[in-house]
Amino acid sequence: MAAISRATGIDDWWKSLLVFSVLLKSLLIPAYHSSDFEVHRNWLAITNSLPLSRWYYEVWYVHATLDSHTNIVVIVEIKTIARIIIITIAVIMPTMTFYKNKTSEWTLDYPPLFAWFEYLLSQVAALVDPRMVIISKLPYTSLPTVLFQRGSVMFTDLLLAYAVKEYCSYLAKKSSVTVRNCLILAILIIFNFGLLIVDHIHFQYNGFLFGILLLSITKLSQGCALEGSFWFAVLLNFKHIFLYIAPAYFIFLLRSYCFQPSAAEKKEKQLRIFGVNIWDFSPLKLMRLGIIVVFVFGLSFGPFIAMGQLPQVLSRLFPFKRGLCHAYWAPNFWALYNALDKAIAIFGSKAGILPKDAMKSKASMTGGLVGQSEHLILPSVPPVVTMILTLFSVMPALWHVWFRPSGITGFLRCLVLCAFGSFLFGWHVHEKAILMVIVPLSLMAVVERRPARVFLLLSTTGHLSLFPLLFQSQETPIKVFLMLMFTIFSFYSLCLVHCGESSETSISDLFKLPIVEWYEACYLYGLVVLELYCSAIHPFTVLAVKLPFLSLMLTSVYCAVGVIWAWILFYVDTLTSSLINRAAVSTIRETVVGKQSAKKKH
Repeated sequence: MAAISRATGIDDWWKSLLVFSVLLKSLLIPAYHSSDFEVHRNWLAITNSLPLSRWYYEVWYVHATLDSHTNIVVIVEIKTIARIIIITIAVIMPTMTFYKNKTSEWTLDYPPLFAWFEYLLSQVAALVDPRMVIISKLPYTSLPTVLFQRGSVMFTDLLLAYAVKEYCSYLAKKSSVTVRNCLILAILIIFNFGLLIVDHIHFQYNGFLFGILLLSITKLSQGCALEGSFWFAVLLNFKHIFLYIAPAYFIFLLRSYCFQPSAAEKKEKQLRIFGVNIWDFSPLKLMRLGIIVVFVFGLSFGPFIAMGQLPQVLSRLFPFKRGLCHAYWAPNFWALYNALDKAIAIFGSKAGILPKDAMKSKASMTGGLVGQSEHLILPSVPPVVTMILTLFSVMPALWHVWFRPSGITGFLRCLVLCAFGSFLFGWHVHEKAILMVIVPLSLMAVVERRPARVFLLLSTTGHLSLFPLLFQSQETPIKVFLMLMFTIFSFYSLCLVHCGESSETSISDLFKLPIVEWYEACYLYGLVVLELYCSAIHPFTVLAVKLPFLSLMLTSVYCAVGVIWAWILFYVDTLTSSLINRAAVSTIRETVVGKQSAKKKH
């Protein structure tokens, strides 16, 4: 009965949250949108206008000028026959001038399932505005286009809302979790500040992708390993950045699903290697997982494999020529590394240790451009180094899941740490990738106090690091208001869950914040000072001309400190939590045994 009443309570507020979220997102439709808006419009055009065999290839334009008044623009696949035709026409009509350009900045670089998703959207888009699905080098924006693309993000977000409801329904069955906790979790995810500004202002489709991830986690939590594996395989074929957390899935499923406790007749057979009994291994279960993964990847990549285009598709998905960092440094280890390199070069030049033109000798890491660049003093970092560091950063978490399995809680911790490590040490990481850590971490924040502390630190720091995405002044009040509301709610609601009415962590205390330590609160207050300088002071100083990217660098470096600290805290908590739990269990057992012995004596 209790479970039924909890489910009814979830249904009541879930519908209200859904309606309110749609209304809020509708208000953001007229807001600024980034170049990603045009990128996705071009993907609609590519999948609608070109055959499947040309989706992952460059699109070339032949612009023919007959005279000063007549222009012909033709989209062609530049092959030998096309060159022959163009040359022939040029000979016949010598007054015609030809130009050819490519739209490399709009090439399709997501996995095939996302391409098919764009194809389905394009079928509707062509009805809304036919010009929307015409491949064009120049940006195209119309009111129907804006309404359709914004609306498509809002519509696909319904999957996220559904996944949240499913997870909350699972969570509500636990006696230690109240309906209030589920409501708080739903708000933390559905109204996540990062998802709001990245998807509904900046423009991307992250919401429904996190919905698929949450569905996968829910199925694993319910003990449905095959369904959870299926949804994660689907997710990888929508957006390959989720490969960051694939090791957590692989180790968890191998350890908890493929290795099961021995049957009664096999208990005497013990051959332990790497902490597991070999006789517990089930090849059949591993085969089931393999079939699911091969099936999903086969549907996704099969047509391109059949056309011999797999290398071309992979070259689009993994472009290592983009450089170590994005134009705006993500707040990770490499932001600190880049800043240290700059600082050494500047002070070295001032002190006369380095030549004064040292700063100009190599491509700048703060030039605001995407591409290969070298460090001035410190060794430049190739992709293989980032791969090794990322692997080392996640190994302890994977080891913990394998040797100290603790069910779905251990899996979630490992998943978060894999996302953390990839964000901190990965190659060409975007600042938006911090959402891969924040969203899963919120699942634990409403259940345990120590993950809640990490969540509050990370969400506040990581979300502020997204501010440079909305660089226009008219969006400043929007992003400040939305983040302020989300942050206040996060601290207040998690304080209710983990602190109760304790006066020790009162929110009204000016110099205290609930759950986090005083020095962490001081750091978070520093974010306010940082943003005030970057938004209200720096643009009006001489430094804005001499060092136009200084504010971006300060944001990256300051936020990187907070993100790394949150990573360390969560890692320590994960590696020590099992020891604490084991000690607690041992103490309980000793107490029970002591009481039983006392009863026997009496």
